Amino acid sequence: MLHAASFRSDAGWPLEIAALAGLFALAGRLEWRGAGGLGFAFGLGWFVTGIYWIFISVHTYGHVDTLLAAAATFLLSAYLALYPSLALATASWWATLEGHPGRFLVVVAPLWTLAEWGRGTILTGFPWLASGYAHVGGPLAGFAPVLGVYGVTLAAALVAAALARLARAASARHGDRLILLCVLVGLPLAGSILDEIAWSRASGKTIDVRLLQGNIAQDTKFDPERFRATITTYLALIERKPADLIVLPETAFPIFLDDLPDTLIARLHEDTALLHADLAVGVPIADSPRVYTNSVLAFTAKTPDTQRYDKSHLVPFGEFVPFGFRWFVDLMHIPLGDFTAGKTNQEPLHLAGERVAFNICYEDLFGEDLIEQAGEANLLINVSNVAWFGDSQALPQHLQLSRMRAIETARPVLRATNTGMTASIDPKGHVLGVLAPYTTDSLDVRVQPVSGTTPYVRLGNLAPLIICVLLFLPSVVATRKAVRGRQLLAEPAKM
Repeated sequence: MLHAASFRSDAGWPLEIAALAGLFALAGRLEWRGAGGLGFAFGLGWFVTGIYWIFISVHTYGHVDTLLAAAATFLLSAYLALYPSLALATASWWATLEGHPGRFLVVVAPLWTLAEWGRGTILTGFPWLASGYAHVGGPLAGFAPVLGVYGVTLAAALVAAALARLARAASARHGDRLILLCVLVGLPLAGSILDEIAWSRASGKTIDVRLLQGNIAQDTKFDPERFRATITTYLALIERKPADLIVLPETAFPIFLDDLPDTLIARLHEDTALLHADLAVGVPIADSPRVYTNSVLAFTAKTPDTQRYDKSHLVPFGEFVPFGFRWFVDLMHIPLGDFTAGKTNQEPLHLAGERVAFNICYEDLFGEDLIEQAGEANLLINVSNVAWFGDSQALPQHLQLSRMRAIETARPVLRATNTGMTASIDPKGHVLGVLAPYTTDSLDVRVQPVSGTTPYVRLGNLAPLIICVLLFLPSVVATRKAVRGRQLLAEPAKM
């Protein structure tokens, strides 16, 4: 629970390290079954308290029975808790295999990081509340442009392991204590130095962008009788004043493009001409009766043609049905619940004279998915509808994710959301402006597009994974020697 609390504010990063250090110190004293059980209990508390808002989406808006919704939330949390459990159990088993229980604190950091990466990858991944996100406002965030969020996770785990080992410094040699102090001081210092590097540079002139927050209640969003009011709300926000680019949130118009009134489409084209603005709208698009996508459709002031981005990384249960779970999805009665994934290599859109890379809601969790577009874009925009999760921690947690994407790519990130958090983020992850959640308003921001790239954009998660393997190699060598030594001792003496 303390670990989950560390994600609540920028000041929470020391708590995250302290929670991990305590976990590592306790697990290092246990055999592998006990360490695994401790890791599971830690993970269960972490996720039950951190993603409790899943219950809101399943029960309040999915209309699933209270007990079944609670069970679904608990089971998801239990599944996610398997990853820290596996990391600690493996570290304990490996240290025992090596014949040196103290080696647990040497191998646990790379194993923790690999487990976090696995959680964000296996079965399409669910990296929400990955350890590195707690450091988006701390000194270790400086590693993100080089190694991404999993590199930050690794740095945090190394500091936590060093802190746990230092707590037992009475049994450590002077040289070991010196190394531990270097890790404790050196990694935050290195992160702060990296944070001073300008990984991108200004490109072209600033542009005026308006981010719209319609605040359409989730329980009425798909009500046909409410649709006219939704149109009126967004047209009023669009036409309030000019801008170079105006952005509406995900599924701002919650019916298929072909079903939108012709008068609305004509009005949107007229608005782009009258306001001299390009316009990006979240809307589902049906390419055939069986193929439809969660998309962003862009109208431009200089041409009647439109551009389009289709969401490629879909939400399990919410946007596609995992094998064997059709019965559960049918219980939730989710509108538009079986999308087709868009292509993974889509080009940035040309808007307001810039190359803009869009991602839609859940895609913001996966930095590795965004880097191909990000390297070619001057600006990143996330459009979301997190109203599914009510007035919960899901909103600020999602803003935290977007801030990490800004740091990883050294790009400004803009967020247009239905109910929050609509925000402007600079390339260092600082929030420059944000609308109050659950208000109907627009956020007017002046944005400086950038060019240039970061090591993370070039290499993705390859670098932190390689570092984890390299950190583990000395233990592999030591374990082989220890096992071979025990085998020799076990061999009967030759006559």
